[in-house]
Amino acid sequence: MLVTFTSKVDADVLMMADHAKLVLQASGKDVSAGIPDRGVFTAEQLDGAIKKLEHAIANEKPEDELQEHEHEDDDGREAKTPVVLEQRAYPLLSMMRKALAAKESVMWETGSGW
Repeated sequence: MLVTFTSKVDADVLMMADHAKLVLQASGKDVSAGIPDRGVFTAEQLDGAIKKLEHAIANEKPEDELQEHEHEDDDGREAKTPVVLEQRAYPLLSMMRKALAAKESVMWETGSGW
């Protein structure tokens, strides 16, 4: 399932639901019961959400994660390096910053994307 983030200030950002859940959780949204079908970061919530997401990115320990995932796959090839939170969150974080500056909201909606 895809999650589409939209705002008047930027192009849509699409994320796979598993990745969006991590980003939403890091930005302070309660996704313990799953990602709501629709949601919003209001203009007033954006500053706090951005700070929480930046804090989560700064405190991520990618070197630990990389060591845990360094192995060979079934074909004997070295497995690819996992993508860290900073890379996953970058497009949404950029949208959030633009929306904050313009005093606009950021909304999301789940769906197949097709």
